[in-house]
Amino acid sequence: MTPKEVLEFAKKNNVQIIDYRFTDLFGAWQHISTSLHELSEESFVEGKGFDGSSIRGFQAINESDMLLIPDPASAFMDPYTQVPTLVLICNIKDPITGESYSRDPRLIAQKAESYLKKVADVSYWGPEAEFFVFDDVKFGQGSNYAHYSVDSSEAIWNTDRDEMPNLGYKIRHKEGYFPVSPNDTLQDLRSEMILTMEKLGIRTEVHHHEVATAGQCEIDMRYDTLTKMADNVMKYKYVVRNTSLKYGKSATFMPKPLFQDNGSGMHCHQSLWKGGKNLFFGKGGYADLSEMAIHYIGGLLHHAPALLAFIAPTTNSYKRLVPGYEAPINLAYSKRNRSACIRIPMYSKSEKAKRIEFRTPDPSANPYIAFSAMLMAGLDGIERKLVPPAPLDKDIYEMSDRERKKIKQMPGSLEGALDALEKDHDFLLKGGVFTKDMIEVWVAEKRRRDVDQVRLRPHPHEFFLYYDI
Repeated sequence: MTPKEVLEFAKKNNVQIIDYRFTDLFGAWQHISTSLHELSEESFVEGKGFDGSSIRGFQAINESDMLLIPDPASAFMDPYTQVPTLVLICNIKDPITGESYSRDPRLIAQKAESYLKKVADVSYWGPEAEFFVFDDVKFGQGSNYAHYSVDSSEAIWNTDRDEMPNLGYKIRHKEGYFPVSPNDTLQDLRSEMILTMEKLGIRTEVHHHEVATAGQCEIDMRYDTLTKMADNVMKYKYVVRNTSLKYGKSATFMPKPLFQDNGSGMHCHQSLWKGGKNLFFGKGGYADLSEMAIHYIGGLLHHAPALLAFIAPTTNSYKRLVPGYEAPINLAYSKRNRSACIRIPMYSKSEKAKRIEFRTPDPSANPYIAFSAMLMAGLDGIERKLVPPAPLDKDIYEMSDRERKKIKQMPGSLEGALDALEKDHDFLLKGGVFTKDMIEVWVAEKRRRDVDQVRLRPHPHEFFLYYDI
């Protein structure tokens, strides 16, 4: 839509409130709202002011004034507000210089798409963001205590709970993929989610229960271009959380909320196209991959330790990235093989379907930054003609210790990933897509708020291990 069309759309839908939304550095949607009379065609140029010093990772208090510049093409009606509300996704500018803000995640995605033009016309992205839906969530932390608990009516630990009556249809650990009801209690919830997404312009492909007990789910969106798909991921999370709330439940994209069951990933399908042709297709090559696709994989594997700081950006991410839970920790690629961190799907022989699936990212990532970082790593592999190790067409988890030791693995902690990013980030700076300033702020904030805050607190299991020493 154009600005004029947005105003006409607002009038047609009896809009009363305009909601300006933007994504902060670490992936949370933020917003401010105005009455409709504050919106004009000039608003799409002049923007709306906000306090950048109150947003984590943005401005200092002495340079706090910032501008939100709404994108007219992003307009959609909020499906959850009682008052008719039109949402506009925004970019961020400096009101003094008029320049786009270097720490704006959406700008980073747009710059990545511009940098791609030297190789391809477009990149397509298909993230599979998994999540849990719980019936009850409690957590707390003090100087002398720490606790959390989550609960779900379909969880295996509730087989003996007094439910007056307990009917016994509970999902065993690792057996949630994917029985029908009455075991799967969330069919209608997920169906409402995808129907709501489609009203917002997000085309979906499938929804289902996932492997873990206690309400783990997945909804797959139809692939789209990088920035648009990142926009869609933000909408996806909004719909999942608010539809769950409507049902009296709570949804989380936390990668590993349960011990001894599968965590939630965000496997990312990706491909490059030029002139309507899939550049990753190469008939007769391994898994029908082109030489360009192999080099792209080489870039992802080469830079994977640094990428982790963006694609698995929480301390909790590394409780998912452990052996035995379909966790993609091995720096290898293979067709059909979910024990490698890069899988080549083989469902279809169609040239259009050829793509790679990077299985390491999780849904705690900021999609604008995560997709951009992966693209830059792949493009660096193409530019430098990086060649990955030979594909591994066997179950890596069943290999002997001697065989497995030959395969490089991901860093085992967020701290290790941040160390890797500090050492290896020049590929991100190409074309000015990422800036040193943004990377430095990311690393500093992640160390201060994530790594240090978890490291300094006693863990409940430490009492079990050490109290009687």
